[in-house]
Amino acid sequence: MSLRDRKSDLSAVLILGSVWGLSEAGLGMYLRQCASTVSGSLMTGAALFFLAVAWAVAPRVRVIAGMVVLASAFKLFDALLLGLPILHGAVANPIFAIVMEGAAFLVLIAVLRAALTATSAGRGLAGGLSALLAVNLFPLVRFATGIPACVVPGTAYPLALYHLPLAVALSALTVPLGFLAGFRIAARGFDLTAARPARLGWISPAALVLSLAALTLLRLI
Repeated sequence: MSLRDRKSDLSAVLILGSVWGLSEAGLGMYLRQCASTVSGSLMTGAALFFLAVAWAVAPRVRVIAGMVVLASAFKLFDALLLGLPILHGAVANPIFAIVMEGAAFLVLIAVLRAALTATSAGRGLAGGLSALLAVNLFPLVRFATGIPACVVPGTAYPLALYHLPLAVALSALTVPLGFLAGFRIAARGFDLTAARPARLGWISPAALVLSLAALTLLRLI
């Protein structure tokens, strides 16, 4: 792997991963305990959108893995701002969800391959199936963190599975939109996989710093 490839992949991770991490914190900013609404489904759709953008811009496993790590780091930073322990339902469980979403996306992209994901319908299928896989894996979180998944009030049924149809339908829309956004980013000249002039080298670290600052501001207001 060339130095240029490593730098371009790092840029993709820092820019897209930072925005994803900020959106995760923004969508879950009021979640200090188990969710009781469709917030988890919204986060799944948003996560798969950013993963699709990244894959359209830089279709490499290491980029997706890097974004998962960075988005998880944002959750840890958010926990620090909130004064929450890592093993808390609003911290550890969302991180597990992020990991499952990244893994599910990679699995479905590998299974469907370019022949099917070359069309909007194929990308929608990839999005819906990725959400289906990620959500069905999420109840296993209790084995990873020791914290059970949120349940529908008054029942023992996992909330994520209860809202599964919404997560699937939403992701079937957000993944094609993510691919479209990624392709347009590249078409407009902001190709994260290409060598960039040295004077633009500040963009990716600036995205990280600004996203962290925005998250801090969200928690202060």
